[in-house]
Amino acid sequence: MSDSRTMLVPEGLQGERVDAAIARLFGLSRTRAADLAADGGVAVNGSSVGKSHRVHGGDMLEVTLPSADPSPTLEVIAEPVPGMGIIHDDDDIVVVDKPVGVAAHPSVGWTGPTVLGGLAAAGYRISTSGASERQGIVSRLDVGTSGLMVVCKSERGYSLLKRAFKERRVDKTYHTLVQGLPDPLVGTVDAPIGRHPGHDYKFAVMESGKHAVTHYELIEAFRHASLLEIHLETGRTHQIRVHFSALRHPCVGDLTYGADPTLAKKLGLERQWLHAVGLGFEHPGSGDWVTFESQYPEDLQSALDRL
Repeated sequence: MSDSRTMLVPEGLQGERVDAAIARLFGLSRTRAADLAADGGVAVNGSSVGKSHRVHGGDMLEVTLPSADPSPTLEVIAEPVPGMGIIHDDDDIVVVDKPVGVAAHPSVGWTGPTVLGGLAAAGYRISTSGASERQGIVSRLDVGTSGLMVVCKSERGYSLLKRAFKERRVDKTYHTLVQGLPDPLVGTVDAPIGRHPGHDYKFAVMESGKHAVTHYELIEAFRHASLLEIHLETGRTHQIRVHFSALRHPCVGDLTYGADPTLAKKLGLERQWLHAVGLGFEHPGSGDWVTFESQYPEDLQSALDRL
């Protein structure tokens, strides 16, 4: 059994290698896309192609993913993660500045680096609470989103922070660059989010979805895009990306949710412009309110400078 996904190549990806196009259109890592092509799982206009094949606007791109084992064994593999920063470390928690292209923990179909693998390689002992492959994880960032994440090292830390996230007592601040200018300039998006009925790797605003609330405020307006500060009240998968796509102001570079590929290419972006810049919560050990900040990574800063 396998899962086949099909999509038309937009004009903005004209001349791109097929592995790069797949990574941007289907939300897979470039390595994963190249592996699929090498295994014969990629076709353009009905013909199987290799990873270096160049696509054209209007091409029909078909990607076949092998079905996952119904009971896969996932394990944390100690592997150094270049560019992953340690912002804070104590007996209870470690706060990580996650680079783009890194998953929070192992999952089915993901063969790239993980935060837990990077911490293991650096000698960190993580809480044993939670599923074995996601020990200590109380919140996650998408592979294509960079910024701050907290991982728990103690059982007490895991228990208290897990509850704090569930009860929305954690201040999660993001900055995102969206297309156009939202109206109003300060607002709240309150719209339920569920799995997209036509694409299992996407999410969408839908009546049957889970409660999702996003607060935003304009930081700076540019000619083609706006820089926003976001505070999440809830933490649904792809929440910011889905909400702003529904407002017809998708995150710049987010081709999965309708962003303009031409603008993304002009700004040198290969992922959505979205960064977790701030994190605040009651420390599970001391009880004090602690805050952490992260600077924009080079690719996002470069795109902003080009604007």
